[in-house]
Amino acid sequence: MNSDFHYLYDHYHQDVFQFLIYLTKDRDLAEDLTQEVYIRVLKSHQQFQGKSSEKTWLFSITKNVAIDYFRKQKGWRNKIAEKFDWGRSQLKDTQRMPEEIVQQNEEIQLMYECLNQCTVDQRMVVIMRYLQELSISETAEALDWTESKVKTTQHRALKVLQKSMNERVQEEGIYHEQTTFRRTQS
Repeated sequence: MNSDFHYLYDHYHQDVFQFLIYLTKDRDLAEDLTQEVYIRVLKSHQQFQGKSSEKTWLFSITKNVAIDYFRKQKGWRNKIAEKFDWGRSQLKDTQRMPEEIVQQNEEIQLMYECLNQCTVDQRMVVIMRYLQELSISETAEALDWTESKVKTTQHRALKVLQKSMNERVQEEGIYHEQTTFRRTQS
């Protein structure tokens, strides 16, 4: 188990941490929740049956840790929505954070800001699919959804994002080519 844990930590720690930062917008909270994820991994790794990839299993635990945290908060669904205030930066660190990386590309930054127009489910799918680069089946397993629901939610999210981004471009007079979304194939 020790080598399995180290493998999971070494390969996926940054992905888990970034996912939680995108959800919480709070570095300290993301660090605490990341620790909770790995505590649960230690406690439950014997039950891992290998029906999904370890990465999918890990993101399922990560999603559950985040949801458990928000459920403990008053009005957890509203808390999640509030945490997606992409326009303000609450993160302070000497290392480059996801927001700083995203700012390098104006179109990605625009998408990042327009995520507020999406529902929480849509945001989770966009984060998992496009930022964490999970496949549709991995995302479905992590969210405990059907692949069809992931595809539908993704489709709707991309339509909302594209509409919102195009409106912002027209309002602000930003020049860029037509907004399209592509996910790199791995």
